[in-house]
Amino acid sequence: MSLTISSAKNIAHVLIEALPYINRYVGKTFVIKYGGNAMIDETLKNSFARDVILMKRVGMNPIVVHGGGPQIGHLLKRLGKETEFFQGMRVTDSDTMDVVQMVLGGLVNKEIVTLINRQGGAAVGLTGKDADLIRARQLTFTRDNPEMNAPEIIDIGHVGEVVSLNTSVIDLLIQGDFIPVIAPIGVGDDGQSYNINADLVAGKIAQVLKAEKLMLLTNTAGVLSQSGELLTGLNATRVKALIEEGTIKGGMLPKIHCALEAVQGGVQTAHIIDGRVEHAVLLEILTDEGVGTLISRQDRF
Repeated sequence: MSLTISSAKNIAHVLIEALPYINRYVGKTFVIKYGGNAMIDETLKNSFARDVILMKRVGMNPIVVHGGGPQIGHLLKRLGKETEFFQGMRVTDSDTMDVVQMVLGGLVNKEIVTLINRQGGAAVGLTGKDADLIRARQLTFTRDNPEMNAPEIIDIGHVGEVVSLNTSVIDLLIQGDFIPVIAPIGVGDDGQSYNINADLVAGKIAQVLKAEKLMLLTNTAGVLSQSGELLTGLNATRVKALIEEGTIKGGMLPKIHCALEAVQGGVQTAHIIDGRVEHAVLLEILTDEGVGTLISRQDRF
């Protein structure tokens, strides 16, 4: 069916609006944390794959870091293994860590790679253990215990935090026109594997590479005001004020802290965007309005 004049004009308008952004971002690095509904819904999965392929085709350098919590939980349930959480972190013993590595490094990672490649891209899957990409250590927690003279140390197993990054393998893939797809599994000095929060891994990679943008896909519209309106352009000072007044709270806090640390660590801007929207990544970077919350170090608006 041929296009109507009106439809053709709309398409032309979209392309013209995108052109200055494409010119601005040629050669720039974008680190995208991929998760939530965008990893489950078939339509959203395909739109995400096409987004990162188009970014690569026009000269940008997308890097995908993915989660997989629901998939890990599903397999643990099938295996009859109970899941316990502490402060939102999955308690990860050795058996659970084996499942984490199978799901993140195998099932989920290769599914994303295959999805991008079937849509015409060239993706390569990695975990943080490949080429010593992510050096990690155990993440520990403490809590006050009236019966003890010192705070009680809580051991939640193979849950880690990033110590250092060796991004040489990412650089090689980018130079070879590949799209890196990274599972957030790190390795300690003792050779132990650690499961690391994907938002934190994405933020650290963005900082080390001095990325143009860190993009965190969520199942919400972005940062909302107390009246429920989307807050689009925020700087670090405004974000801190929103936290202090209680507007930003709950599950949004870790993502906000990750975004703040990224922009204060050298990333130009961080974006918390609605992964439930088709082509959310392209809409955020190639249109005037965007579909989420942009956070910068200083006031740019």
